Amino acid sequence: MKVMKRSTCCILIALLVSQVHAQIDSIALEKAFGKKGTVQGNVYRVTFPRTDLKVTIDGFPVAPGLALTSWVAIHKMGQSSMMMGDFVMLDSEEPKIVAKLVSLGLGVTAIHNHLVNEKPAIKFLHFSGSGEAIKLAEDIKSAFALTGTPLGPSPVPAANMIDWSAVEAVLGTKGKKAGAVLSYSFPRNEKLLESGMEMPPAMGMATGINLQMEGGKAGTTGDFVLLADEVNPVVKALVDNGINVTAIHNHMLYDEPRLFMLHFWGVGDPGKIAAGLKAALDKTNSKK
Repeated sequence: MKVMKRSTCCILIALLVSQVHAQIDSIALEKAFGKKGTVQGNVYRVTFPRTDLKVTIDGFPVAPGLALTSWVAIHKMGQSSMMMGDFVMLDSEEPKIVAKLVSLGLGVTAIHNHLVNEKPAIKFLHFSGSGEAIKLAEDIKSAFALTGTPLGPSPVPAANMIDWSAVEAVLGTKGKKAGAVLSYSFPRNEKLLESGMEMPPAMGMATGINLQMEGGKAGTTGDFVLLADEVNPVVKALVDNGINVTAIHNHMLYDEPRLFMLHFWGVGDPGKIAAGLKAALDKTNSKK
C-alpha cells in the first residue's frame, strides 16, 4: 500500500478543518433565540407560532401550525451567514417592525397577505440579512420582541389520532404530523439562487402545504414556489378543484430563476382537497 504524500495529507486535514469551521453553531443560536431550532445541512431554522392570536376564516379556526407561524432561517456560508424569514403580524404591528428592521440594517423583501377573509386581518413580512450569525439572531429577535409573538419555547401540540391516510395516499408520501395539522414540503428540482448564492429548501425555497382537520373536514393553505410559466397552470388546477387562490407575489428580491409564491385556501373532504393539491403539484417541477 502506498504511503500518502505529506502534502496531500495536509490538504485533506485542511479541508476537514474548514468543514468543521463551516458548520453552523446551533448551540449558540439556540442560546441567542432562547429556544430550540432545527438544523438541515448548514441551515439553522427556528419557528415562532403566533399562539397568542385567535384567527378564523369563515368560522374555520386557524391553528398556528396551519398558517400563523413566523420563522427565521440562517444559512452559514464560509465566514458569513445569510438570514431569511417571515413575520406573521397584525396590521397594528407592521409599522414598528419595518422601522426596527430599517434601524438594524436588515432588508424588507415583501409585505403582503397570504390569506383572505381572515379575522383579525394578518399580514406577512419577509426579511433578509447577511453577516455574523449570532448578531443576525440577536437583531431579529429584538424585532420579534416588538410584537405579541410568544418568544419562549413553543408549546407541543396535543397528540391527535387523526386519520390522514386518504391525504397521504393521494400525495404519495407521509407528512409531518403535529396536533391537528399535517405538513408537507416539496423542494424544486432546479438550483435556486438568491443574490448569487445557492439557497437550500430550508431557506423557504420549497413548496409548503399544510392541512388541518376540523370536524371531519380539512382546511388547507400554504405556498407553491413557482416559475412564471407554472403560475397559471397551478391556478387553474387549484380552482378546478375548489381551492381558492389567495395571493401571487414574490418573497425575495434577487432570486434566480425568478420565483413566484402562490398562496391558497380550501376547506372540504380531505381526499378531494388532496386530489386538488396533487393536480397542482403535478404542474410544477417539484420533487414529489
